[in-house]
Amino acid sequence: MTAAVIEQTLREREIEFERTASGGFVVTLPGERKQKTLCNLIPGEHALRVEAFVMRHPDENRERLYEYLLRANARMYGVSFSVDPAGDVYLTGRVALHSVTPDEIDRLLGAVLEYSDGSFNQLLEIGFPTAIRREWAWREKNGESLANLAAFADWASRPADQN
Repeated sequence: MTAAVIEQTLREREIEFERTASGGFVVTLPGERKQKTLCNLIPGEHALRVEAFVMRHPDENRERLYEYLLRANARMYGVSFSVDPAGDVYLTGRVALHSVTPDEIDRLLGAVLEYSDGSFNQLLEIGFPTAIRREWAWREKNGESLANLAAFADWASRPADQN
């Protein structure tokens, strides 16, 4: 029953998805900052699990990044940031099966997209500043496009000690 509600909702709202062999759904949510977020909807016996990969483990500033995630969790709906044993960042949540309605599915997917896409540049800035600066310098030196680094233009071109 839950799977049927999910599938019908995704089809009616023209949201890209695939069914998994285990009966779940992999939903593709297009973003603005993060190109796309893949969100797993996994119906279980008592609850719907929601899982979405946000980013790999940070290269630096782990404590600052984890503090950012914990503070963000206090304001979030339906899902929260979590970290796996490797330090990779996910959004995870559980919803009681009786709460799974088309409107709730829409709210949950909207929350996943907002939290993943909306915080993505900030998360990268905290967790990967050295890598971003290195990539910026390489692209400038080699005449490559800086378009997908534009969100970091105000600081990436300056040495770290000037920020």
